[in-house]
Amino acid sequence: MAGTTTAGTPIDEVLAELATLEDPRIREVNARHGDDHAVNLGHLRAVAKRLKTQPDLARELWATDDSAAKLLAVLVCRPKQFDRDELDGMLRAARTPKVHDWLVGSVVRKSPHAEALRLAWLTDPDAGVASAGWAMTTERVARRPEGLDVTELLDVIEAEMKDAPDRLQWAMNHCLAQIGISHARHRARAIDIGERLEVLKDYPTAPNCTSPYAPVWIAEMVRRAG
Repeated sequence: MAGTTTAGTPIDEVLAELATLEDPRIREVNARHGDDHAVNLGHLRAVAKRLKTQPDLARELWATDDSAAKLLAVLVCRPKQFDRDELDGMLRAARTPKVHDWLVGSVVRKSPHAEALRLAWLTDPDAGVASAGWAMTTERVARRPEGLDVTELLDVIEAEMKDAPDRLQWAMNHCLAQIGISHARHRARAIDIGERLEVLKDYPTAPNCTSPYAPVWIAEMVRRAG
């Protein structure tokens, strides 16, 4: 019954509740960003809070190929339950941007296999998979740069970002900006690469928001840091 799910509830009941929460207007908005779920994320988190951590249910939800169910699976899983090959397969099955981002940010990042997967994904021929490797690299640039070859990262970005597919290009550009923001020693080169490649230079940006164009992004975040 909707609203009464508890730990141990069969997957059919969980899926039925998700179906009652679907809103066509949410699906329409999400479709503009490449997503296909129709459940308000606040409502989805409320269901997850009630279910609590359920590793077995998480596996079942992920296997449905329904985006709302996959997002819920991310919320109720135990990241350490998955081995490296499982996480690799899950990323390749993620399909939509929101599922992809939640999986990487909330599951892979907390896994003991995170660093091995980051390195493997960084050069994967699948652009969506490679974008995950770059997203994880960006986090390391910002928080745990020890052991990273930042010069080599800039070399790859300089050579490959301009012609990369959109999602991968976005992830590489974020890494470029983060290098410029976090590492003063590499800032001038990061800005120079951004200015020469002009990736996202004309990206429409709402008022009071920072442009994703790396030179502008770097300058603004450095200014804020004071």
